[in-house]
Amino acid sequence: MVIPNAPIGKPVEHPHATTVLLLGALSVLCCGLTGPVAWAMGKRALDQIEESGGGYGGQTQVVVGFTLGVIGTILMVVMALLFIVVLIGGG
Repeated sequence: MVIPNAPIGKPVEHPHATTVLLLGALSVLCCGLTGPVAWAMGKRALDQIEESGGGYGGQTQVVVGFTLGVIGTILMVVMALLFIVVLIGGG
């Protein structure tokens, strides 16, 4: 993958690195629905960073956002199951 106008010797931050980090943080803090989005975007961004051969940076941001997206998704599923159990058992 060739990155146009990339400075020599310095990797360019992946365009979705900050977005993945933000979505992952939001999924854990308040809105679990952004978790799967952070998960999918993070996986795609990590694949693109690896394919770039050092042309893209921001891997740490993407890994943290991806991990938070996975955790947020798991929390969302657990909370949904807990809600269903309370709804069924509460009557």
